[in-house]
Amino acid sequence: MKSNPSRPGAPARPATDRPQTKRPAATPAQRAANAQRTQAFVSGVVSEMKRVTWPTREEWIAATLLTLALVIGVGVFTYLCDLLFGLIFTWLTGGAR
Repeated sequence: MKSNPSRPGAPARPATDRPQTKRPAATPAQRAANAQRTQAFVSGVVSEMKRVTWPTREEWIAATLLTLALVIGVGVFTYLCDLLFGLIFTWLTGGAR
């Protein structure tokens, strides 16, 4: 949506001034071309997925455990930093909130 230069953020014209146009119905040839493009896209996706090297079960488990350990580690670190900064803030302000 373009803005009105004299009133930044205001629409250039009210929404009611926009013409209500509908797209013309697709012809059978257009529908066939769309179906062919869709079929080519899906077959391309399937062929690419066949080329993917999927991780083994052991790799999945190792990656999941590593992710959980890192999330817990970052959470504990953040909690400890929060406690430390809370103590420092309380000491600097004399306990006032």
